[in-house]
Amino acid sequence: MKKVVVLSDTHGLLRPQVLEYLDGADLILHAGDINTQSIVDQLSAYGPLQVVRGNNDKEWAAQIPLHCQFTVEEVRFFMVHNKRDVPKDLPPVDVIVYGHSHKYAQQEKDGVLWLNPGSCGPRRFHQEITLAVLTIDGSRVEVQKILIPHQA
Repeated sequence: MKKVVVLSDTHGLLRPQVLEYLDGADLILHAGDINTQSIVDQLSAYGPLQVVRGNNDKEWAAQIPLHCQFTVEEVRFFMVHNKRDVPKDLPPVDVIVYGHSHKYAQQEKDGVLWLNPGSCGPRRFHQEITLAVLTIDGSRVEVQKILIPHQA
């Protein structure tokens, strides 16, 4: 069984409440708009990390891929920042992780889980501050939406 923490759109801010969820993670995913190398470095200190470049990740992130594919146990992932950039001819996957909209979304389409963990960086557009924690057991994926309380 694997614990996978899914983040997006941190925009240079790693909240202390977010860091609490990283303890014991078998894998951390960041779906872009990281904004600084120091965020990547901090996340890497908690465990293995997969990241993709977002539209706000500029020169410093030139080496970060725009998308990636990987497998956790028996679950095949594809990750990209903007879901519009998911290729039409994508090889079979089980989970598509994306970000960009800052809005949590979890939907199953044609047997594929589409997951946007929302944004856990600076609050924008009056959106919730969210992330997701996946528990993967073989081919089973359990998703837990994490809501970080907003301080007015």
